[in-house]
Amino acid sequence: MLVAAAACPCPPLLVPEVAAGAAPELDAARAACTDALGVLAAARPDLLVVVGPEDGTGLSGYPAGTPGTFRGFGVDLDVRLGDGEGEAGRELPYGLAVGAWLLGRTGWADAPIEGRGVGESLGAEACLAEGRRIANRADRVALLVLGDASTCRTLKAPGYLDERAAPFDAEIARALGSADAGALRALDTGLARELKVSGRAPWQVLAGAADGNTGLSGALLHEDAPYGVGYVVATWS
Repeated sequence: MLVAAAACPCPPLLVPEVAAGAAPELDAARAACTDALGVLAAARPDLLVVVGPEDGTGLSGYPAGTPGTFRGFGVDLDVRLGDGEGEAGRELPYGLAVGAWLLGRTGWADAPIEGRGVGESLGAEACLAEGRRIANRADRVALLVLGDASTCRTLKAPGYLDERAAPFDAEIARALGSADAGALRALDTGLARELKVSGRAPWQVLAGAADGNTGLSGALLHEDAPYGVGYVVATWS
């Protein structure tokens, strides 16, 4: 069953080497992510599943040891998802690569790791079903859930200004901060797509994993929208 979860944003800019001179602007988000991983470790899980967005409509598995890289962002930096052999020819999508970087910088060694990539267009029911499947993988399962909120908070945001973005992000922060799985299940997938929300599908996987567990409580650790993109860090335990 699900015993703990951490929701973190996954912009490559979270990695200081990628952000370069702008790195200090995300120091608070990085610190909150570190605190969130501490909550996962304290839950003493038997398995940590890292869930993040990827292109498409399907689901992909990434075994422990799968490599990732930030070379596409002009940085000579590689990461690996925990310890293991990985799988020949497989490489982490950017969201899971950020997750691997977060785990690496905190020295995660508290439980075996595996990754799940969730297609950003995957339907809600499929996301929920995947979450329930993950929760049944071990007696004590923890999730690191990667994803950003809207990219439409300002005129200079990647998705330009959309007046619907701020209230959408506020509801996401409320739901993640209060462990409201019902609100995540009910997210408007069409609106999330229009607002270019990468976290919608991973958050609905989280909602599915929490099915039947009414003892989880949430905490909102960080909420901000630098560069017009919504970033939320929260924990469930």
